Amino acid sequence: MARGLRKGLTSYGDEGFALFLRKAFIKAMGYSDDALDRPIVGITNTYSDYNPCHGNAPALVEAVKRGVMLAGAMPMVFPTISIHESFAHPTSMFLRNLMAMDTEEMIRAQPMDAVVVIGGCDKTLPAQIMAAASVDLPTVVVPVGPMVVGHHRGEVLGACTDCRRLWSAHRAGEIDEVEIETVNGRLAPSVGTCMVMGTASTMACITETMGLSLPMSATIPAPHAERLRLAEASGKVAAKLAVEGGPRPSDLLTPKAFRNAMVVMQAIGGSTNGIVHLAAIAGRTPHRFALQTLDEIGREVPVLVDLKPSGAHYMEHFHHAGGVPRLLAQLGDLVDLDAPTVTGATLREVVATAEDVPGQDVIRPRSAPIKAEGSMVVLHGNLAPGGAVLKQAAATERLLQHTGRAVVFDSVIDMAARIDDPDLEVTADDVLVLRNTGPKGAPGMPEAGYLPIPKKLGRQGVKDMVRISDARMSGTAFGTIVLHITPESAIGGPLALVRSGDMIRLDVAGRSIDLLVDEDELARRRADLPAGPVRPVPERGYARLYAQTVLQADEGCDFDFMVRKPDEAS
Repeated sequence: MARGLRKGLTSYGDEGFALFLRKAFIKAMGYSDDALDRPIVGITNTYSDYNPCHGNAPALVEAVKRGVMLAGAMPMVFPTISIHESFAHPTSMFLRNLMAMDTEEMIRAQPMDAVVVIGGCDKTLPAQIMAAASVDLPTVVVPVGPMVVGHHRGEVLGACTDCRRLWSAHRAGEIDEVEIETVNGRLAPSVGTCMVMGTASTMACITETMGLSLPMSATIPAPHAERLRLAEASGKVAAKLAVEGGPRPSDLLTPKAFRNAMVVMQAIGGSTNGIVHLAAIAGRTPHRFALQTLDEIGREVPVLVDLKPSGAHYMEHFHHAGGVPRLLAQLGDLVDLDAPTVTGATLREVVATAEDVPGQDVIRPRSAPIKAEGSMVVLHGNLAPGGAVLKQAAATERLLQHTGRAVVFDSVIDMAARIDDPDLEVTADDVLVLRNTGPKGAPGMPEAGYLPIPKKLGRQGVKDMVRISDARMSGTAFGTIVLHITPESAIGGPLALVRSGDMIRLDVAGRSIDLLVDEDELARRRADLPAGPVRPVPERGYARLYAQTVLQADEGCDFDFMVRKPDEAS
């Protein structure tokens, strides 16, 4: 098998000429024959001026290059697209699959014996891992790391749980314009991903648990020197993989690894977005992600990590308490510690070296959990025959059993236009319903599921209501919010049948979400639904590809033609 510069030669019909030309052009950059004869480690670069979360990526690239060269291999840096949650229109989720395709094709197209992928903000890590799983080239994942905490009026702040909380207070008239602007400059005091257990942190913890990144990679703060040392060590591991040819993603992304990821996702109070991404990653392997398995695990696995939005602390505190290795030690027999990692060690060997920090209260023992059950539950019922999810760890306990009157919004635009209307007929006991916000309906399944509390209720002191949608919500958000209702309303799912005034029953203990309308009436409403798609299919480009091929939330919102068949070779 060809290695290094000889791998994947350009098709000229003459392999000797193809290698000759490749070497001639790369020598224009000053490389010697000695350098060009080495194994090659590709290094992705997701940095852009639009991605402040990846602001430390250039420094991480240099550290990885240093590690690769110290281990005797040749680093080659290449770019992929960069997407950021708050800068991408219409939503970063819409572009995740594009980034996965871009990353996959660039890994396939260019000569490299191993690859280091550097990502962080929400959709970038899953996109890169989806690509790595499809290509199955030895891969090391380096997360950019969480930012450090901010401070305001003696209070510790974190993006973006506290940005949501304080913005809600501003909407309710509790914080004036001057103070909210001051807060705006203090919420994100450094580069890096959100310092709470949002989607980026959730995916970093999952990645470390599945053995795709080095120990402690999920939690080291982005500005810390330790993050650079980890990047250097990752480069050394990648150089070793380039020579030895493995382990590959297919060696690591096994059924036991996916189960371990689900256990950790439940134990950390993880983001519901992690469910969609884990399903998409599994879809690139011969294995499959089952919502029912996640729910079963949640009944057994307690929440042990005391981080916002489910708890009180932040990612840097999780790190100083021992990070994922210490969490795995506390989980004990709930995880399969014989699962391998990219370093060649098993999780058992990682756990054996986990730091035991006296007096820390961020990572709890199983005997004293934050929550007795896991972070997330899976609901079914006549509103969600394909399933829906709720993050019970961040919900209001009294609302976990609730029956209320539906107040329906047909789109994000409709919600924005009416949610603060003083004449909106709504009470704190009602159920806010948002539809046409799923993968196809929005498009892109935006993080619109965190419907704002109507301003007139916020001013009365209402902090939470039951909210239901086929959208997603940020992992940094909190509240009694039912998400990912499948099938989505835009393709005729039951959410399309709900009318304002209908009664909806949420029963988290019973794992159900139901519309209390008789079947005959629902049949009449279904017959009245308009034929064809809610949104016209775009005429061209990526938007057309997305609309025609995106799957539902329970299948990870990947494209149908990208999912690997169980017996399909990579």
